[in-house]
Amino acid sequence: MQLHRLVTFFKTIGDPTRLRIIKLLSQGPLHGQAIAGKLGLTPATITHHLKKLRDVNIVYERRDGNIIYFYLQPSVVQHYAHALLDLTEQNEVKKEMKEKFVERQKVIDNFFTSDGRLKNIPAQRKKKLIVLEHMLKGLKPGKRYTEKEINEHIKKFHEDYATIRREFIMNNYMYRENGIYELNPPEMWHKIDE
Repeated sequence: MQLHRLVTFFKTIGDPTRLRIIKLLSQGPLHGQAIAGKLGLTPATITHHLKKLRDVNIVYERRDGNIIYFYLQPSVVQHYAHALLDLTEQNEVKKEMKEKFVERQKVIDNFFTSDGRLKNIPAQRKKKLIVLEHMLKGLKPGKRYTEKEINEHIKKFHEDYATIRREFIMNNYMYRENGIYELNPPEMWHKIDE
């Protein structure tokens, strides 16, 4: 939904009188005189507020003889409420993703030298998984690697290739059969946040 439409809608219903009209109409349709009487306001004031509510499509009218009845459109209210929730949830997700990225980057900066070498293997599981995932970069999904090729890849980061290779297998990053290694799909990897 376009942001300006969302802003216009919430600005319109943000008026106390309009909110009271919405509350009244949520109980059923009413004509302008009845709304004015229940709220203790003049018909002209009610007409003004009903026009604003019609402009954002929250209220519609039906004529019955000489009397015009106003109806609330709950589906419109729900639509804008969901749009607002979607907006806030997206911001929360973005914020959470940014926080995770910053956290991961901090771990990588702490455990790798400026030339990309691993200083030491972290003891803490979460940090270890971040480090291992970083070391997987450069390996291609679907490609089969010999043990020698995996060892050479790991040696770019750290001399203890046997330990790291074993960690790749134990944490489901890789699959090994007959000395051939292949990356598992990311869905199978041990989760960092668990």
